[in-house]
Amino acid sequence: MPNPTEIIAGIARSRLKTIAEREARRFAAARPKTRAALEAGAGNYLDRVPMHWMKDWPMPFPMLVAKAAGARLTDIDGYGIDDFCLGDTGSMFGHSPAPVAKAIRKQAKNGLTYMLPTEAALEAGALLTERFGDFKWQIAMTATDANRFALRVARAVSGKPKVLVFNGCYHGTVDDAMVERQNGRTVTRPGLTGQVTDLAEVAACAEFNDLASVEAELKTGQIAAILTEPVMTNSCMVLPDPGFHDGLRKLATQYGALLVIDETHTISSGLGGYTAVHGLDPDIFVVGKCVAGGMPTAAWGLRPKVATDYLAFNAGRASGHSGMGTTLSANPMQFACLRATLAEVMTKDAYTHMEKGAERLCSGLSEVISRVNAPWHVVRVGARVEFVCAPGPLRNGSEAAMAHMPEVEATLHTALLNRGCLIAPFHNMMLISPATKKRQIDRLIGAFDEILTELFA
Repeated sequence: MPNPTEIIAGIARSRLKTIAEREARRFAAARPKTRAALEAGAGNYLDRVPMHWMKDWPMPFPMLVAKAAGARLTDIDGYGIDDFCLGDTGSMFGHSPAPVAKAIRKQAKNGLTYMLPTEAALEAGALLTERFGDFKWQIAMTATDANRFALRVARAVSGKPKVLVFNGCYHGTVDDAMVERQNGRTVTRPGLTGQVTDLAEVAACAEFNDLASVEAELKTGQIAAILTEPVMTNSCMVLPDPGFHDGLRKLATQYGALLVIDETHTISSGLGGYTAVHGLDPDIFVVGKCVAGGMPTAAWGLRPKVATDYLAFNAGRASGHSGMGTTLSANPMQFACLRATLAEVMTKDAYTHMEKGAERLCSGLSEVISRVNAPWHVVRVGARVEFVCAPGPLRNGSEAAMAHMPEVEATLHTALLNRGCLIAPFHNMMLISPATKKRQIDRLIGAFDEILTELFA
């Protein structure tokens, strides 16, 4: 029997190392133009990338994209790549959907930003309500901003100081969500840059699928809002237990907290997001990333009663800055793209195609995992599919953190890219867009099969 320390996720470490080094060499050797361009031009950026997380891609150096269309990228070395990352959901409906590209061209002739609404803004508001439910809407640039503003409203109308989040959650770079649960206590996550305050003063952390831990925090009387995704994402994906969301709704009502549902990733669930598909009832609804077809846009909405309570608070507060809003938010380009996406791109037919493709991918990956006898599993939420390098299902953020296998994932990601398939860099997420073809899905399954067969030989 091999020494357990020589095995990771069921794979011999020596074999993993050999394959990882081979795949890294293959990627680098195939991209001389990319390497030369980076050597000549990347030095103007901090750590040689425009955004720090671009260093998180597992390939030896970043790929430089020349163009993208549908569900396919082409890099500057001429390689065509099936894109299952799709901007980590930002381009979930494909790159530059035709109605969105048309809207951009038209609006560009009439100005990009002027701090005033347009007729498209009025149409987009009606479409947001039609698509996601009865909310009073505001527009932001990112879901991070939308979540941040929503929490300010929750604190304002409740008069309570804290937000309840779940261990291992992700809601963008909202400070309040940067906590974790250790030995039953809420602590600031380690590794935050420039952090000088104890975030446990403004946040409490419970475990997903654990209503008892939620109620224990609510009983303190300090919780203004519960902020949650319907499904935990941006890690190893965790599905809710039956009855969990009903329990959250009841507890929030019982203890006077607002329930905030962040659908930024789970918009993959179906038309209207997980909230519509599964009949959730949030007080505040947040969506971002793909809602305007890739144009940086997010929306957050308040149920009518919450909106009335907030307007009453706002009328009585001292004059001065509210701490919400950014100059470029709600610009006319956003509304043009938002209207085009909601009306013509985010359709029932699109989701039907996406669901069928995702089921095909999920089944194919599961069959490979079963055939090679890997101790892994696959999970799907609508058009979103993830393989997890550990047995499942997972029930909470603590289990998700233990299931994350960076060494294995990095090797597999680079190997898939060398075979023409791009998946999300931070975890093992794959999306099916309306533009994704069966042959692309089958190529990904075939590449996954080739690599796992070698890893588990």
